[in-house]
Amino acid sequence: LRVAEFAPGPKTGMWTYVTIGAWEAQADPRLEFLLIAPASDLRHVELVSMTAWYHGKERLGQGHTVPLGGPWIANSTCDHFLVSLPYPFGPDLEVCDFVDQHLHILWLLPITAAERAFKVKEGVEALEQQLDEHAIKYWDPRRASVV
Repeated sequence: LRVAEFAPGPKTGMWTYVTIGAWEAQADPRLEFLLIAPASDLRHVELVSMTAWYHGKERLGQGHTVPLGGPWIANSTCDHFLVSLPYPFGPDLEVCDFVDQHLHILWLLPITAAERAFKVKEGVEALEQQLDEHAIKYWDPRRASVV
């Protein structure tokens, strides 16, 4: 497993971390994971690596949540990831086609424990609607919960 770190660019202006090789731990579905962060930090490498390992054991997919065991970043209100489509980058990033196979890149969106509980009760679509309606600053580790 490798993790690529990309400096801020024109799509987000944030640091981006992407796994390379996570799909090999679980051939179905073939997934890689992306995390967007406000600053460069080895903690993000640790978190996407942890998620790739978790995927190998639990077979993650869109709509699943991953407990972080603590705040995403120091003093963050977010302590879970919602596995989601990579909305900030648009649909062109999500599917990588190869000659005889393809893989999906999914976004690890930091969410609060209350948002995770809402997702369990009301469903992932209801949570994503709330996140969208509140136009969350997903890169802000101290953002308020939307529920």
